[in-house]
Amino acid sequence: MTERLPTLADIEAARARIEGKVKRTPVMRSAVLEAEAGAAALCFKCENLQEVGAFKARGAASAVFALSDAEAARGVVTHSSGNHGAALAWAAALRGIAAHVVMPSTATAAKQANTARYGARIVLCEPTLAAREAAAARLAEETGAVFVHPYDDPAVIAGQGTCALELLEQAPELDLVLAPIGGGGLISGTATAVKGRAPATRVVGVEPAGADDALRSLLAGVLIPMERPDTIADGLRASLSERTFAVIARRVDDIVTVSDAEIVLAQRALWEALRMLIEPSAAVPYAAIRAGRIDVRGLRVGIILTGGNAEALSVS
Repeated sequence: MTERLPTLADIEAARARIEGKVKRTPVMRSAVLEAEAGAAALCFKCENLQEVGAFKARGAASAVFALSDAEAARGVVTHSSGNHGAALAWAAALRGIAAHVVMPSTATAAKQANTARYGARIVLCEPTLAAREAAAARLAEETGAVFVHPYDDPAVIAGQGTCALELLEQAPELDLVLAPIGGGGLISGTATAVKGRAPATRVVGVEPAGADDALRSLLAGVLIPMERPDTIADGLRASLSERTFAVIARRVDDIVTVSDAEIVLAQRALWEALRMLIEPSAAVPYAAIRAGRIDVRGLRVGIILTGGNAEALSVS
């Protein structure tokens, strides 16, 4: 791979670019969950309370406000299962430009509605990566809009990394930071920020067992594309890119997986303890703790709750 990897300086620049546009989300703790985890300090970074209900607002704002005036005037286009599309639509509206979002026909009603709420033009397609990419390419050609990839974009990755910068300030001296892995944009930004600011802090990614391309790629030492992901965590069905795999291979200390049943139990536990309705993808890191995939006894742990755009019945 010839493209350079993201740096701490990139993330700091993104933070300056999006300051005043995104929220500094709170960090919450639960005595009940901490006792169950063996007296660990569990610091939940609540990106479910972010603009558009997800951390994706950070990367989208970073990318949109990195555009020149001439580029921005053309509008932006992307493909997304939901949160990135809504975030890009929100960021585009903030800058006063058009947004076109290709979504799979299987995208949840909540995520389609959230994207439409910010004024995006939504185009539905078949639920395959090839169909999404082809539809987005057609839209870009027809409209002249700038394509903003959901995660394989330097400005997007840098924006996502700003979440970890805040977490390290709000909960200093962490032993471990956990984040979910889908396409790898968040974990890439997180690992870059953490290793740049607190190199002794471990970074562990968590995947659904039915969408474990990052773990398989890390074990093989080469990128293994995702085929037929099967998980309730719809936001984590994307395949890594060469860029995000390269960051993971160099800066992420470990990857573990959890089952869909464990994800649902974690989602319910977080609702009961924190009174927050989060989407399944956001429950994945805590599921690894709850299921014993990671030993956090006595440790100080940062956990990124990535989004709250959930169907209400998913935790019933």
